Amino acid sequence: MTDTTIKSVFGRRIWDSRGRPTVEVDIRLGCGATGRAIAPAGASMGSGEAVDLRDGGPTFGGLDVRRAVSAVNDEISARLIGLDADNQEEVDQAMITLDGTPNRNRLGGNAIVATSMAVLQARAAADKVPLWQYLAQDDDIRMPLPEIQIFGGGAHAAQRVDIQDFMIMCPGATSFSEALDWTAEVYRTAGLLMKERGCLQGVADEGGYWPAFRSNEEVLDSLVISIERAGFKPGVDIGLSLDVAASEFEEDGFYTLALGNKRYDTDEWIEILGKWLKTYPILSVEDPLAENDTEGFKTFTRMFGAECQVIGDDFLVTNAKRVTKAAADNALTAVLIKPNQAGTITETHKALEAGKSTGLGTIVSARSGESEDVIIAHLATGWDAGQLKVGSFARSERMAKWNECLRIEEALGSKARFAGRDGLVFAENSAKIKMGG
Repeated sequence: MTDTTIKSVFGRRIWDSRGRPTVEVDIRLGCGATGRAIAPAGASMGSGEAVDLRDGGPTFGGLDVRRAVSAVNDEISARLIGLDADNQEEVDQAMITLDGTPNRNRLGGNAIVATSMAVLQARAAADKVPLWQYLAQDDDIRMPLPEIQIFGGGAHAAQRVDIQDFMIMCPGATSFSEALDWTAEVYRTAGLLMKERGCLQGVADEGGYWPAFRSNEEVLDSLVISIERAGFKPGVDIGLSLDVAASEFEEDGFYTLALGNKRYDTDEWIEILGKWLKTYPILSVEDPLAENDTEGFKTFTRMFGAECQVIGDDFLVTNAKRVTKAAADNALTAVLIKPNQAGTITETHKALEAGKSTGLGTIVSARSGESEDVIIAHLATGWDAGQLKVGSFARSERMAKWNECLRIEEALGSKARFAGRDGLVFAENSAKIKMGG
């Protein structure tokens, strides 16, 4: 019988995609199997997220993680050694109890989530199978529909434009690899378009082009033009997706756009978004309202939830109870799933299952501060999430995850199925998708 007892837990400080310190954890089991995972970090964060433990002080702008690494090597290690990695929930609950705070601020969400993910990796390695296969067991799974950033804005690009992510989705593609092929053409064409206009000024945190536009609408126009110039039909072959991240520019119930210096109340802001939906082939809108604007979410979903997917991120912070309540309130149609937002793998999976059981779409997501860790590619596939959001089609920390999905699709061979249009979920269980019927 395979010995899956945890024998060693070791944390180290490494660096993320923004050149900031983060936590990496190695786990070794009694059978010799090992697992490794790296904690990501967000830029725009919901108030209910598990929080990173940072050192403060002058070093690296206060962002060092030596205290979090010490927590792994001291308290967490002492508590987990001897536990069975076969019982992920017991391991995760041991860390939650040990921390003893609602948001993991004593030991650090970064220390805990890296350890939790590493335990899962080690357990799959004990079975000598890839993680996606260990998670799926004998269940049917699909390759997720990718959601890929072309232009970056908001907190990821110094607020050069208000909307955080301008993305594309390719539900018309017949495979994951074809969806990436189409995206590559659009991304390349968008770069050429910006160069032609003299506004190519590098890339944002997640690899999307850093926009030098005069309005949010100009970004949307440019994205549509890029799709057309790449040889595809907007609204037929490829649709748009937005991460509004509205909490970033909401204050006291008003939404203030830096571009144009205009201020809107909730109804006025929903009207602006509605005009965009009527003008552009937008398939999905994430966090259209601020995390504290529950009534705004309900109104937006009631008005537009059958036309586009309405996703909660900061609004739900990968919390199963929040997901269940939001579904009951008809406040959205899909939930974003981020392991470091929840704090552990167990809590992450419960949030995803809460979404599925209530009829919501589920999108496994990366963070703006990422690494070479590819675990979310396996979670999205092995848990059959249906959608995956990683960032752009550039920078190695992003491409590592897209490329890992290509390897998984290849490994599935003739059993590979692509979620495509079926990965999207609209209000009232609408099977009719805005593009292509």
